[in-house]
Amino acid sequence: METRERIKVYLKDAWEFYRRGAREVKEGLERKDSYLVRDGAEKLWNAVIQATNALVLSLLGTTPASHWERRRKLYELEESYEIIERLGLSDRYSARERHLHGLTFYEGIIDEELLRREIIKVERYLKDVEKILKEKA
Repeated sequence: METRERIKVYLKDAWEFYRRGAREVKEGLERKDSYLVRDGAEKLWNAVIQATNALVLSLLGTTPASHWERRRKLYELEESYEIIERLGLSDRYSARERHLHGLTFYEGIIDEELLRREIIKVERYLKDVEKILKEKA
């Protein structure tokens, strides 16, 4: 698959994981279903991963193979692109990893207020990545 097409697929997947994850978290909180909340949180986290893959592939020509590599590539991009540093994408990536993947999915900590904010933060992250990609295209 051509690079440009792969980037589009990553972004499409990011938004679909976001929509499904947000819906599952909200429904899970309403129904007091911790498994649905945890699955939704993991989908929200995957939305961040997919968006980050799109960003790294677009700007560096490679797709990261691990969470560690994604963080390293975000640090590298912050050195080269002022907007990425200004938006704090590496810090935001790590925060979503901790809150959604670590605390909620793995540890099973269900903090309703935190999760409602995380939904908003994931959406902002995706929008910021799209903005950067449009400006750099």
